[in-house]
Amino acid sequence: MAGFQTEVLDLKGWDHFYSGKVRDLYVPAGASFEETDRVLVVASDRISAYDFVLASEIPDKGKVLTQLSLWWFEQLGGFANHVISTDVPAAVDGRAMVCKKLEMYPIECIARGYLTGSGLAEYKVSQTVCELPLPEGLVDGSRLEPALFTPSAKAEVGEHDENISFAQTVDRVGTEVAEALREKTVALYEQAEKIARARGIILADTKVEFGADPATGEITLGDEVLTPDSSRFWDAETYKPGQAQASFDKQFVRDWLTSAESGWDKNSGEEPPLLPAEIIEKTRARYIEAYERLTGQAFNA
Repeated sequence: MAGFQTEVLDLKGWDHFYSGKVRDLYVPAGASFEETDRVLVVASDRISAYDFVLASEIPDKGKVLTQLSLWWFEQLGGFANHVISTDVPAAVDGRAMVCKKLEMYPIECIARGYLTGSGLAEYKVSQTVCELPLPEGLVDGSRLEPALFTPSAKAEVGEHDENISFAQTVDRVGTEVAEALREKTVALYEQAEKIARARGIILADTKVEFGADPATGEITLGDEVLTPDSSRFWDAETYKPGQAQASFDKQFVRDWLTSAESGWDKNSGEEPPLLPAEIIEKTRARYIEAYERLTGQAFNA
């Protein structure tokens, strides 16, 4: 299978099948992917930025992503999800889930509740975000009401996801599914945004993925959900429109990579440099703080 090459773990009862940027998939030993109805999803400590998987890893990142996703799946009881069990091999305890094998839709479902990042860059040029017109006078951090559904087409590992219109989404998955994905994505964002805000965190935007349950056809939430890898979290206490916001996500890594200190040009095609120990530790601390502030629980590595 195509995918990012990584160390394959010897996990009793499971065979390695595929590795993505930060997750590895295993199937039951002796079974093919086509015949199984479940997969073991293992979150690594790898981190990606600008379509590169960095050579540096963030300690405990895989556990933070898995534990936070599991917490969110519990909060979002109105959305069917792919988790079957957390009874996993000891070697990956805390960073793996046994999940339903879904027929994933080739769409990255993105909800934007605030204007920032690539959306802000587009807005400055055309007063749109993913071709959706917006009012005049918005700035970095302006709230978008209602939240926007801005899908992108999934790319292969190493390629860049492509922003697409709703019409292009319809072309890929059909009208009924496209409308359901839009409705579920925005509803999930709105529910999660309220939960996060009550805990002093602003959920600026998030990316989720859905697939069809082969047994029932039900549109089901898969992959990870509402983590610092897939979402933009801001500190509500310091939030102020018109400036860059203090965040609890991997934007911190992106900012260092594009700084003069790193000396790296993201458009050069060259591999990013190793992250300094200080950046690694501060990134780890941000991920853990996001987990602890959202869940109200201490993170146990």
